[in-house]
Amino acid sequence: MMILNHLGTGGLLLPALLLLISPASAHGGHENVPEGAAISEDPIDSTLWVHMILMGLSFGIIFPLGMVLGIVRSRWHVPLQIVGTVIAVVAYFLGHAHKGRQFSKNAHASFANILMLMLVAQVVIGLYLKLHLTKGIHARIRRVIVIVHGVLGKAMPIASWVQMLFGGITTLGFCRDDHLGQCLAHFIMGSAFIAYGILLTILLLVGQYWLRRTGRSQEFFDSLIIAAWGCVNTFTEHRWGGPWVHNDLQHTTMGIIWWCAGLLGIWLSRSRNGRPKRNLIPAIVIGLTGYAMSGHSQHLMISTMIHSVFGYTLMAAALTRIIEISFVLRDKPNVSMDGTDANSFQYLTPFLLYASGFLFMGATEEQMELLDRAGIMHVSYVLILYSIAFILFLFVNVLLHIYAVHAWPESTKPDATEEESDQPRFMNGHARSTSDARRINDAEAFELQGLISDEEDENKPDDHHMGPRKVEDEESSPLVSKETSPSRS
Repeated sequence: MMILNHLGTGGLLLPALLLLISPASAHGGHENVPEGAAISEDPIDSTLWVHMILMGLSFGIIFPLGMVLGIVRSRWHVPLQIVGTVIAVVAYFLGHAHKGRQFSKNAHASFANILMLMLVAQVVIGLYLKLHLTKGIHARIRRVIVIVHGVLGKAMPIASWVQMLFGGITTLGFCRDDHLGQCLAHFIMGSAFIAYGILLTILLLVGQYWLRRTGRSQEFFDSLIIAAWGCVNTFTEHRWGGPWVHNDLQHTTMGIIWWCAGLLGIWLSRSRNGRPKRNLIPAIVIGLTGYAMSGHSQHLMISTMIHSVFGYTLMAAALTRIIEISFVLRDKPNVSMDGTDANSFQYLTPFLLYASGFLFMGATEEQMELLDRAGIMHVSYVLILYSIAFILFLFVNVLLHIYAVHAWPESTKPDATEEESDQPRFMNGHARSTSDARRINDAEAFELQGLISDEEDENKPDDHHMGPRKVEDEESSPLVSKETSPSRS
């Protein structure tokens, strides 16, 4: 009854969610799939379409939005997550009740159980936190549970992305047998470019305080990831000890240049006196990768054209990054630390990385054969993929806007003084000002409080807005200074 008093009908979701484990393997219809085939020849019925739409709505839109609202400790976090959970549960059962096209055993069906178990865990933890149990053993384990809740919530969008990719692959019966290797390469590398674009967007708009706190330049982390990824590619693109086959040498040499350039970028990311310093090595690596991919030999003309556009897009991302660092910022970390004054040119690089990621994920052999048989021109396909990139870029910017207006509410005021909005503008290596240090502490406190997203008392009088609120556990937290407040400018 206590749970129902806190969440209303939301408490009824728990028994239904726990039942999801048992029907996970009850999906029938595999006998309709021809032997050796991935899918049956039946069309996709309306039930399966509704399943895909509802799952995309809940895991692709509602849960990421709810995650951000939880970080900013909005009173809308819990209701939105309840709505998303109800939609996800309905969609889950629809996925096991559809007729029409049937599928053989696949990664999408298996990973669905993992994703739904993550959702069950989030609901159980959320219900526990809403009970506000703070005595005895609960006082000792509560903070650990809060951290687990935050980590699971932030991992959910990544797991959802993987599951949606599995869903598209399963629907068309792709990425099996000899196609598995190139499928993995396209979807992993394409997702990596999109993830890189998202990280650049985060750093541009809300991440400069964190970056300054690390004492390293952005290129240090870029180069570190590039070097690690290059090592993986060097030893996985070719079966060492076996014959060199189609494109093995090109992929392997790309891995080698990545870790070589990555090591150089790491070295150049610090000046002689040990202070962080910008450099162009990551941008050059991206440009060389685009150059290599633009000349990637393909069997079909449409595949050649898509790979060329992908390569040109990557080269454009590299060029805009070089221009941004050298001429827009002139080696400064950013225009403003809270992202309020980001130069319009700075949005080009992350967007082009989004677009290049979708282009590469959409250029697998089976996709190209399907488009070729359908007579679709590469121009139309490229425009569709760019449209998807625009939508995702918009959604990420919306989520970051919601976070930023709560992390730095003073940045939304039109009459903010230049001292407050532009104080952090200085070159790398300059002494940190008192105002800048205070802003960094405020940002850290706000982010730490965001982990305790479900501990707010909904009966407090300040519950009418989505701004950050002080919670009971914050007072005794050794991680959050009692002298700082996330709402201070």
